[in-house]
Amino acid sequence: MQAEVKGSTLPVLEIQLEPKESVISMHGELSWMTANVHMSQTTKAGSGGLMGTLKRAVGGGGIFLTQYQAKDGAGLVAFAAKVPGHIVPVDVERGQGYLVHRHGWLCGTPGVAATVGLQHTFRGGMWGGDGFVLQKLEGQGRAWVELSGELSHYNLGPGQTMLVHPGHVGMFEDRVKFKMTTVPGIANKVFGRDGYLLVALTGPGQIWLQSMPLPNLAHALEPYLPQPDNG
Repeated sequence: MQAEVKGSTLPVLEIQLEPKESVISMHGELSWMTANVHMSQTTKAGSGGLMGTLKRAVGGGGIFLTQYQAKDGAGLVAFAAKVPGHIVPVDVERGQGYLVHRHGWLCGTPGVAATVGLQHTFRGGMWGGDGFVLQKLEGQGRAWVELSGELSHYNLGPGQTMLVHPGHVGMFEDRVKFKMTTVPGIANKVFGRDGYLLVALTGPGQIWLQSMPLPNLAHALEPYLPQPDNG
């Protein structure tokens, strides 16, 4: 299997599959593929069994996954980014997983499982009922993650903490400790327009932060979209 990320602003992940090799993704991620790549539905990913399937569904990934397998020779399957940003490959090992934002997992080899990592409901504000949801990539294999906008990568030392607006959390190693916290100061909570909830990420470990969260983009575009006629 050979994978290449093409482009810059709106990248495309192209994966060359050898005969009988396969990759998996959630529904709706496919962009194009050669005619000899066979699509099928599967509940199996990693070694989580039924519990892993249920955890994936809770995390927003659904029960079924789509598998793409090359038959009768080598094949090609491609996944395009949905918004300007980056496609990042990560190697998942036993005991070394990753937590990604709820729409971040693009695809992976069959040994990778995407399950629920965290669910936290926000009240009011632009986050509304969408809340803060993370998927956990575990198992063994390679995964590709889509991050929005520009990308900032940090390697936090032991005890080093980065306070991050929830939407800018793209991905981090599962050894990084995280918790929900609030911005300091009463005035910031009451009068600030940046929201009052932050994510505290504490090292050691790597974190990837994205500059353009999708809810922020939608909020910025809202004034320019047609409004429903109240009449």
